[in-house]
Amino acid sequence: MNINPDGSYSSGPFKSSGDPAKKNRPKFNLPGKSAIIVLVIVLLVLAVMDSYYTLKEDQYAVITTFGKPTMVSTSGLKFKLPFIQDVTKVSKTIQGFPLGYRIGSSQSVDEESLMITYDYNFVNVDFYVEYRVTDPIKFLYSSQDPVGILKMLCQSYIRDTIGLYNVDTVITTGKSEIQAAIKDKVMKRLEAEDIGLQLTNIRIQDAEPPTYEVQRAFTAVETAKQSADTTVNNAKKYANEVIPAAAADADQIIKSAEAYKASKINEASGQASRFAELFEEYQKYPLITKQRLFYEAMESILPGMKLYILDNDTGVQTALPLEQFATVNMGGEDK
Repeated sequence: MNINPDGSYSSGPFKSSGDPAKKNRPKFNLPGKSAIIVLVIVLLVLAVMDSYYTLKEDQYAVITTFGKPTMVSTSGLKFKLPFIQDVTKVSKTIQGFPLGYRIGSSQSVDEESLMITYDYNFVNVDFYVEYRVTDPIKFLYSSQDPVGILKMLCQSYIRDTIGLYNVDTVITTGKSEIQAAIKDKVMKRLEAEDIGLQLTNIRIQDAEPPTYEVQRAFTAVETAKQSADTTVNNAKKYANEVIPAAAADADQIIKSAEAYKASKINEASGQASRFAELFEEYQKYPLITKQRLFYEAMESILPGMKLYILDNDTGVQTALPLEQFATVNMGGEDK
């Protein structure tokens, strides 16, 4: 009940400007208008931010539009459709992972490194595998885990190849050959699988027996081999120095012998020819030839002799070649 200005009572709200009914009347505004404006602004900002991306020199970009992928390989600022196209970046650089050990740790991972050789010996071999992505679309969508596939292929072919060599070859001299064989096998298999990966290199980081005693034995064997190689090289060096000198001396001796042989043959031939000529003359004129030979002999003998003429009491003079006796007697006067 309300009191009217004239003092009467009435039911219902006041009609005047001061009517409390007007004051309590609800006001109806547009719901969420400012919120819609804020939402639109936020969506515009997100659309602008999602409409571009930056690609580096060492990256691929795979753009997916309604599930269809395309590749972008050139670097720089790129644009795309916001909220429609998705971008996945893939590195172009060479990457790698260890097998048989963990980087930063000296402990071997036996389930990866422990292998058996051709001669039924155990050996721990650590590898480092390097690879790069050649096709980012196949890398992302052809398989669920391409790097895991590469790792399993490497482990399989490593064990298969190590089993073809004896333990001495694996630890000492055969590392390069083993690496090349494994790399060739893995590359052919990756080419057949076509998962967008390429093996660039695989290296043996370390190879050693699993026990300390065996390791010491192999170290001693390797040291002995190196000593043997050093001795063989020194012997070859000495042989290379001595053999040419000995060959030169032998050649000089042979040449001197041949010259001496030739001179003796010539001398003998000359004497034989002279004897044959004298014999022919002797057959024709025996007496004259004898006399000529006698005179020639005397001419060669007598000039070197001295004659001593003795006059004894009997009046007989004697001529003696006494010079050689006199020389002998002068040397032994005390006798």
